[in-house]
Amino acid sequence: MNRRLKFGIEEEYFITDLQSRRMPDQPPAAAVAACREELGEHFAHEMFLSQVEMASPIFQSLAEAADYLAQVRSGLTRRLAPHGLGLLSAGSHPMTTVGLQPTDELHFQQLFDDYQRVARRSVLSGLHVHVEVPTGQDRVRIMNEVLPWLPMLLALSASSPFWNGAYSGFSSYRQVACDEWPRMGIPEFFDGEPAFNGYVDMLTRTGSIRQPSDCWWVLRPSSRYPTLELRICDACPRIDDVLCLVSLFRLMVAHAVAQPKPGADYSLMSHWILKENRYRAKRHGILAEFIVEGQDQPMLIGEWLNLAEQTFADTATALGVQDVFKQARRIIQEGTSADRQVVLYEQGLLLGDTIEQALSRVVDQLLSETAGMPVADPTLAQVAGGP
Repeated sequence: MNRRLKFGIEEEYFITDLQSRRMPDQPPAAAVAACREELGEHFAHEMFLSQVEMASPIFQSLAEAADYLAQVRSGLTRRLAPHGLGLLSAGSHPMTTVGLQPTDELHFQQLFDDYQRVARRSVLSGLHVHVEVPTGQDRVRIMNEVLPWLPMLLALSASSPFWNGAYSGFSSYRQVACDEWPRMGIPEFFDGEPAFNGYVDMLTRTGSIRQPSDCWWVLRPSSRYPTLELRICDACPRIDDVLCLVSLFRLMVAHAVAQPKPGADYSLMSHWILKENRYRAKRHGILAEFIVEGQDQPMLIGEWLNLAEQTFADTATALGVQDVFKQARRIIQEGTSADRQVVLYEQGLLLGDTIEQALSRVVDQLLSETAGMPVADPTLAQVAGGP
């Protein structure tokens, strides 16, 4: 494996009022225009006016991605500041999100019309990653090879423990909310691209979906690009965590591409185990115990990561990304964003904060991490893993 697969990244951000720490119902048009000007052709609207999406250019290397993400976040933060606004990257916003103004683009208006309350509740931000699949490869079989590992990526990315101003008890409540939508969880069981295409054709023909992209699974063959698109991950406040997840997914796809019969071992049992592991990841994050097919006992995530390192060792060496496992262990050691948010929230309550004050601490931490700034408050530094 000497071909380094190209990739792209989509990040969704919450615009946040720096005084109230909430998402504004309707941000100033000038603020949104400034974001659009900053991102240029890489700007995209999201479902609500107080969200911004960045769709990156095509990258050849992680170094390119790191530079671009840092530039985007600093640029958007700078553009929003004169309006009293900040940029927050997480799977869900900690504060109440009732009353947000929907985007008036036709595509989103159709979603609100089709899915009603489900769409209006969907104040969520994800990290999406596209990785190319070489021409001639069956993308669904590549997908089947990668699917069993996805709960690991969800656990490492978890950043949505709060929902509508309350602690949810989940590490990724975003994935819980996603389950209200059709075709937004684990893909149906397909043995290859012909079966997948037949399924999508049936949905389109019967009026079940408007276009093929209305299959929003946690992993899917893109309808626009020759890629597999990862959709399971929560948006991450720390760029280092984003790069770790991107690198792991790219490595998994590259490993699958190199197999003589990718996806051959993916069975109905694999599918059932994947569903269970996804639940465990969204509920408990990196503290979950995961079922690994062929193993007698569930594994802690550190043990599962060791197995991943053994499985992908040759491909990681060929791609020059052996350090990705060290980066993943750093996330496990320091805790995910969800872990840091909950600890900070609970510390605030112990110090006598109201729920709103404790959540404000969480928002401030997320704003700082998104902007790549050091945490000034010693309490925050302790929660975030040190100065």
